[in-house]
Amino acid sequence: MPQQDGDGANLGKDVLIIAHRGASGERPEHTLASYERAIDQGADYVEPDLVFTKDGFLVARHENAITDTTDVADHPEFADRKTSKTIDGHALTGWFTEDFTLAELRTLRARERLPELRRSSADFDGLFQIPTFDEIIALVRVKENETGRTIGIYPETKHPSYFEAIGLSFDGPLLKTLHNAGYVSADAPIFIQSFEIDNLRRLNKLTDIRLIQLIRVAPNPADHPELDYKMMTNASGLKDIAQYADGIGVQKTLVLPRSGDDRSTAPSSLVADAHMVGLDVHIWTLRRENIFLPAEYRQGSEPQTIGDFSGEIAAFVAAGVDGIFTDNTKDVVSALRD
Repeated sequence: MPQQDGDGANLGKDVLIIAHRGASGERPEHTLASYERAIDQGADYVEPDLVFTKDGFLVARHENAITDTTDVADHPEFADRKTSKTIDGHALTGWFTEDFTLAELRTLRARERLPELRRSSADFDGLFQIPTFDEIIALVRVKENETGRTIGIYPETKHPSYFEAIGLSFDGPLLKTLHNAGYVSADAPIFIQSFEIDNLRRLNKLTDIRLIQLIRVAPNPADHPELDYKMMTNASGLKDIAQYADGIGVQKTLVLPRSGDDRSTAPSSLVADAHMVGLDVHIWTLRRENIFLPAEYRQGSEPQTIGDFSGEIAAFVAAGVDGIFTDNTKDVVSALRD
């Protein structure tokens, strides 16, 4: 848990800095270039979201839907792969990783997901391939040798029940990859996270690697629609999570709720309640642009303008969180470490 000074103020020195999809505020997300930049900027962990290819490889994409984050629509040879699917209750039309072999995906190039906000990142469109999970681990090992420091990995299993239903289970391939790479113990620099519940319960029986239950404001877990995420943050829900996970990764407004005018209010009891049952609390996602900041931290009226990001960081550190997911590693390192 984070250190405190003599007055009880959180210094933030032990707060984990988790590079959300890499340095995704500066490079197209989930590319080796994005992960490497975040590592060079001082991230403690890099976070790849994992999905499957048709031939069973784990690759890094925020979603299995790749219409908006690759140039797939510019490839006439894949025009007939465009399709409609329902994933976790959402109807989607586009292109999906599970309909491509790894070799086919390698012909695509990544694109900035938010070009209207991150124009400089969009300048890198078309330069980078979709990486495999093995390549991300290899990059981390190279950077560890270069820097002499430990660099963690924080993979998320995306839509595990959906993939399970089409014959692509995360459990075996993910753990085989991690265990073969030497990530086997509870003190290894690795967390596995998921918005679903059952796959974490299974993984808890199969590995000592630390597990994180992701929690958002809404909707309900895809594999347990009868549950409300809010129920999972009460005393009973947190005790249940502590039976199979080591921490929670929560939407930031669950720690610092917002009032009607979009300003942060006093911290909720969630951090203290989670710590009471032995769970760490990691929050997502801190981003420096006005559009993502509470009203009191915005500067000017343009959504893409960089606001008082350090102010928001300080507020969450003061609330006692153990880790911060961010698109802007350099800024968070500066606020917490420099």
